[in-house]
Amino acid sequence: MRHVLVPIDGSEPSERALEHVASAFPDARLTLLTVIDPSSGFATGANAPGTAEVWYETVRERAEEQLAAAREEAESRGMTVETIVETGRPAATIVDYAEREAVDQIVMGSHGRRGVSRLLLGSVAESVIRHSSIPVTVVR
Repeated sequence: MRHVLVPIDGSEPSERALEHVASAFPDARLTLLTVIDPSSGFATGANAPGTAEVWYETVRERAEEQLAAAREEAESRGMTVETIVETGRPAATIVDYAEREAVDQIVMGSHGRRGVSRLLLGSVAESVIRHSSIPVTVVR
């Protein structure tokens, strides 16, 4: 049985990635992964004393809600699903998890940004493609 990893961030592209997996790999063992990026907490002012923990708990709760919704969708299609939340830089965490857990395929959404916005914001999908030794399918 193939093991497929789908990073979930609550966006439309990650929902489309999950739909793709359901049609392309219906018998796969599916892992849904959400990565909490601690650096995004600093960007939102969570570095003030006492607020980092509140920020983290809020973000973790949101991640678990998104994963629960995605899990429900995948299980309604008869898929075997595992969910996980990890903390770190998103692209590196996705690649590390996939290699550590013997994932056969990574399927992820991409916002399809181009030009200056891509240069400024970076591309998690592009970084995963560059650093992963595991096949990556990007759904837009």
